[in-house]
Amino acid sequence: MTDSAPGAPLTPDLAIIGSGSGNSLITPHWDGRPVVLADRGVGSTDAFGGTCLNVGCIPTKMFVRPAALAHSTEEAGRLGVDLHLRGADWPQIRDRIFARVDAISRAGRHYRAEELDHVTLLEQQVRLTGPRSFLAEDGTEVRAEQLVLAAGSRPVLPEVPGVDLPQVHTSDSVMRLESLPSRVLIVGGGYIACEFAGIFSGFGSEVIQVNRSVGLMSALDPDLASAYSAEAEKSWTVLYERTLGAVVARDPEGRGEPAGATAQLLTVDGRQEEYDVDIVLIAIGRRPNSDLLGAEEAGLDLHDDGRIVVDAWQRVLAGGEPVEGLYALGDLSSAAQLKHVANHEARVVAHNLENPHDLRPSRQHAVPAAVFSHPELAQVGLTEPQAVEQIGAEHVTVKIQHYGDTAYGWAMEDSTGIVKVIADRRDGTLLGGHAMGYQASNLLQPVIQAMSFGQDAHSAARGQYWIHPALMEVTENALLGLDVPPSRHL
Repeated sequence: MTDSAPGAPLTPDLAIIGSGSGNSLITPHWDGRPVVLADRGVGSTDAFGGTCLNVGCIPTKMFVRPAALAHSTEEAGRLGVDLHLRGADWPQIRDRIFARVDAISRAGRHYRAEELDHVTLLEQQVRLTGPRSFLAEDGTEVRAEQLVLAAGSRPVLPEVPGVDLPQVHTSDSVMRLESLPSRVLIVGGGYIACEFAGIFSGFGSEVIQVNRSVGLMSALDPDLASAYSAEAEKSWTVLYERTLGAVVARDPEGRGEPAGATAQLLTVDGRQEEYDVDIVLIAIGRRPNSDLLGAEEAGLDLHDDGRIVVDAWQRVLAGGEPVEGLYALGDLSSAAQLKHVANHEARVVAHNLENPHDLRPSRQHAVPAAVFSHPELAQVGLTEPQAVEQIGAEHVTVKIQHYGDTAYGWAMEDSTGIVKVIADRRDGTLLGGHAMGYQASNLLQPVIQAMSFGQDAHSAARGQYWIHPALMEVTENALLGLDVPPSRHL
């Protein structure tokens, strides 16, 4: 079923706002029962399937891989192999990526709109009119028995002159550029900014990254943030203690067709700097779409950053109490802003919708994240300062293991990669893990698994075989380097 004309209110058993992880809630349980799925698209497009598929995790990582291959000439030189990068075919890379992504998006929309008779798809912006009701732009009213809010988030834009110029992009638009920019200025020091800095620098663009504070990826463990910042500064230009003041269209040849832009930066000591670039990429964070839904006006509780407040069972709160039949998930309510968290929450919500007398809580322990920049980063659990604050410095044990101190690290001639693990020295409980370097996200997975299943550090290290001489020995040696009691069973 497609968009419905205005008239009598739709009264589905289930309504969902958002076609990202929320799309997975339409399980066989709802076959033959009326369902409404509302989605406004992503950014300025009507793409179906949410942020991750269309403008987030999936296409960015599909750009990361060829960029990593381009960066591989650096490692080859260390190993005596003479590789030359002759360039990157941006249109070919872009078209390969979006031929796949767009096909998946179209297929998902077709399935929901055309093949499921019990589903009504509203491809419009909607606003809440009550705890389980909303109104679409065309006047269609929906009053649902149960409602799930999964409307995601969007990029934050600074309120500066010129931010609406066509030369200014966010992650919503920058991956569909017509050609590879020669010079890119990236505003931001977090994971989106750092991933795109790695992508564009790998393809040969001159990258200037601007951050308002000193250091990049400041949310990471300080050792990792410091090490990453040092590596980034070797690969592209990083300017600290600067903010974007304005963007001005530039017409260097006087043809009346601006070919680039001048980014005006403000320094902490009041100076102004100007940089002529092809594009400006704004990546200073994302905000939940609760305001677009009218969540506050509907009486729902909000965090200070605009996220909708939910309890352990993903039920939305109003006045501190759960609203019957109303759930939220993903970036709209989660501080993590991670697709794997949204997917987990969707599984929890799906169960709770179908089993209201047997509710399950969502799991917030050992939530990992990775930044696919150059080099790659990954983390789970507490940073060292957080661990010290929680249990006291005398109880914290830390080990930093360098890639270059293992056999595979010798093979790579790696002098920068590290894995850092943090544990409680009293019983070996793993508190956190952090990695930077080649395949960092994979190297951290054994730590994530151990933390998830309550395995102490020594048992994780000695309770299994580790393939020799695989790079995973970096993680093994990090765990073995912790000052923790040996397991009684090994």
